[in-house]
Amino acid sequence: MDLRTRAARVSIFSNFILVLSKLGIGYWMHSVSVMSEAIHSGLDLVAAAIAYFSVREASKPADAEHRYGHGKIENIAGTIEALLIFLAALWIIYEAIKRLISGGHAVNQPLTGVLVMGGAGLINYLVSRYLFQVAKATESIALEADAWHLRTDVYTSAGVMLGLVALYFTGFYWVDPLVALVVAAMIIRAAYHLTREAMLPLMDVSLPAEEEEVIKEIIARHAHEYVEFHKLRTRKAGRDRQVDLHLVVPRYKHIDYVHDLCEHIGDEIKAALPYTEVLIHAEPCTSPVDCPVCAACPEKENVPQRRID
Repeated sequence: MDLRTRAARVSIFSNFILVLSKLGIGYWMHSVSVMSEAIHSGLDLVAAAIAYFSVREASKPADAEHRYGHGKIENIAGTIEALLIFLAALWIIYEAIKRLISGGHAVNQPLTGVLVMGGAGLINYLVSRYLFQVAKATESIALEADAWHLRTDVYTSAGVMLGLVALYFTGFYWVDPLVALVVAAMIIRAAYHLTREAMLPLMDVSLPAEEEEVIKEIIARHAHEYVEFHKLRTRKAGRDRQVDLHLVVPRYKHIDYVHDLCEHIGDEIKAALPYTEVLIHAEPCTSPVDCPVCAACPEKENVPQRRID
């Protein structure tokens, strides 16, 4: 089984257990905050299911209808999960403001709720840390989104715990919703960055500047073997990078030489940036002024500055 799929299954199982636990304890305690957390975990369960579906589909090889593979489904899933995180934050804000206006209510056994939320927070932290590790290793935006979803649960669980502890020792009902508002602000910030990371590849935005610099440095290592390169384009779909460029080579070079050169450059790029497809379009130099690095070229007349686009 694919590592991403296995991680997504772990997330589904843990969220299912947490939803049942929080619903049962919240109903027994008559605690709106714990019941709200159960609803939040329900959103996490939906998000985990979306992540599982997306990584399973994204792992499929390219086919007749999807020549470039299925990687972008992870970006779509990541965007949906980010919107769910926004929704969870809005729900927390709504509940917090409502409780601030109403002045609070009595809660049965608040320390029991502290233990439940503490346990839930610990489980979510461990699972989210595992998901972050797998997401980093496999460059999965869907798993990263799912990990952030669970990490926001850690924050909200901590907020509920603080509110219940304050309620137990002080009787101040306003502390719980106040902490919830702070937590909601943190969640919105995380959701914003996640939305950008998930959506930009859908618009075929270029790879980060540092990754493009790696590509240019690799191409530059072979500067003595070609004339120049241009039209470098990069993009990403899910975890899959796609790089294409035009490489100008001496017109008298044999096709085997040109093919091997393109293969070597492509292999080095793939080694430096995993999950990368490289397409190099080779062009013959068109005039002597295009050959600044070809000392053996019989048609060379001068040595102009070599350019890198």
